[in-house]
Amino acid sequence: MTDQELQAKKEEFLSIWDACVKRPGADRLREYLLSEASDFFTAPASTRYHGAYAGGLLEHSLNVYHNLKAYLERDRCREVYGMKEYSEETVAVCALLHDLCKMNFYTVDYRNAKNEKGVWEKVPFYKIDDRLPYGHGEKSVLMIQFFMHLRTEEAMAIRWHMGFSGPEDQNTIGRALEMYPLAFALHVADMEATYFLEGSVGASGK
Repeated sequence: MTDQELQAKKEEFLSIWDACVKRPGADRLREYLLSEASDFFTAPASTRYHGAYAGGLLEHSLNVYHNLKAYLERDRCREVYGMKEYSEETVAVCALLHDLCKMNFYTVDYRNAKNEKGVWEKVPFYKIDDRLPYGHGEKSVLMIQFFMHLRTEEAMAIRWHMGFSGPEDQNTIGRALEMYPLAFALHVADMEATYFLEGSVGASGK
């Protein structure tokens, strides 16, 4: 991703945020995301699967946002599935922040590899450096609520957005998706972004 593309995506994220997210604390979270203490806008989305490059997390978050909006706009969601109409704020909060746990989660290291000419050289790669080992979806919920309140269904959607690809008890996941349709919708949006827009992932999706 070029610097210009990265800047455009950052501006798109902030534009959506400013237009949709108005609840108390949103301004403090926005400020934190933009601060030197955060790498949200330059972090990768994984070490070697989808979005494994600078800005990958930002791009993935936007992809999930657009996917979730499109999914929820289907007549079938309300007419057949009985989903309620979610606010623009709820959609933005869930989609843009579902992987907040990946902020300050990866670091750059170097390893030896042969280049095209067969010469050994040091090449950079991402590795995990988890300084807040609190899980995945639940960690995003925790981090968001340092700054602003989440409604129950928003928290559940973010917590369970990995769906059955997560390590938790399958019955618990199924019950959560049944009780909170937004969690299922966010999971679908996340998988569409991961597999169809950003390439396939490994078993963990990390």
